[in-house]
Amino acid sequence: MIRPTRAIVDLGAIEANLRAIAASLAAQRTARLAPRVIAVVKANAYGHGSASVGLALERAGAEMLACADIEEGIVLRKAGVQIPILVFGALGISDLDGVFEHHLVPTISTPSAASALAAAAQKHRQPLHCHLKIDTGMNRLGFRHDNLERTLPEIARSPHLRIDAVYTHFATADEPEHPAFAQQRARFEKACETLATLGMRPKWRHAANSATLLRDERVWYDFVRPGLLLYGIAPPPLSSTLALRPALSLHSRIVHVKGMRAGEGTGYGLKTVVDRPSTIAIVPAGYADGLDRRLAGRGFMLVRGRRVPIVGSVCMDMTTIDVTGIDVSTGDEVVIVGEQGDESIGVREIAAAIGTIPYELLCRVGTRIERVYSPEP
Repeated sequence: MIRPTRAIVDLGAIEANLRAIAASLAAQRTARLAPRVIAVVKANAYGHGSASVGLALERAGAEMLACADIEEGIVLRKAGVQIPILVFGALGISDLDGVFEHHLVPTISTPSAASALAAAAQKHRQPLHCHLKIDTGMNRLGFRHDNLERTLPEIARSPHLRIDAVYTHFATADEPEHPAFAQQRARFEKACETLATLGMRPKWRHAANSATLLRDERVWYDFVRPGLLLYGIAPPPLSSTLALRPALSLHSRIVHVKGMRAGEGTGYGLKTVVDRPSTIAIVPAGYADGLDRRLAGRGFMLVRGRRVPIVGSVCMDMTTIDVTGIDVSTGDEVVIVGEQGDESIGVREIAAAIGTIPYELLCRVGTRIERVYSPEP
């Protein structure tokens, strides 16, 4: 039996979003070549399904894909992706044979990663093309911007490593008033100058994720790295004039309808107690499917083209909605994310209601939810 809760992924929307981003970059960058696109498909393409999405992005003209680790890269290669695949994550303790077997482009972000990759390249008797990450203030992965003269000379001398690109990551790209953004930009520019003094001259630079892409043309450089924008969502609190379409909608069906008397409660803890006769419906989707427990009392779903509140508690496998006054039946479609009639519920709205970010909600769409692709890949 097929579970009634499923995610519909519009691959056409993802392809159109990529083309809209590329067209906007070209239109705004008239004085010199527009940056190319590294399409970010880490975390199972933000919950959309990396294999199908990766192939769609390749069809739509992405120059390169980016993922979190070697295992994610292998999934893309096994799906048939041919374009370069950049691995963002730390690789110092990874099994690096996969980099060579599946022709992945690793990031050198730590001294241990540099040593391990150089040794692996020597073992495989081939130079390894890499990207170098500079830490300009996020204090996560990357070589410190103010210590490059100490940490990079050995890498610069290595006959086994080819540094094709240098990049950084902004910590406050989605906080327009934060001063750290300008500071990181200046540090990255200086770091690139330092690389030249060490004899390292990467062909490309990149720094702009979705939020940065929307904010500042000065840091588009040679590539941009959209993630959330590809899936049709602008990173809050930023807005976009791009013609984007959300790519994922989440659907289910009512499996039971029942009445409640005044004074009765529903769900664990009986936190929703009704003060009048009410009708509730049970939807077979819960926190095991990625729904957040904080949606109870704050979120909505769509039934018969109307918004209905989530009540009681979001349980592991089911959620209760209040359908009082609506003629509903078992089997009626429920839209958790998406459109129904004239109403819509977007991921940004849901995230704002519970105090989180759209990225988290998309990545949490559960593995037991079937992804249905349109058109079929």
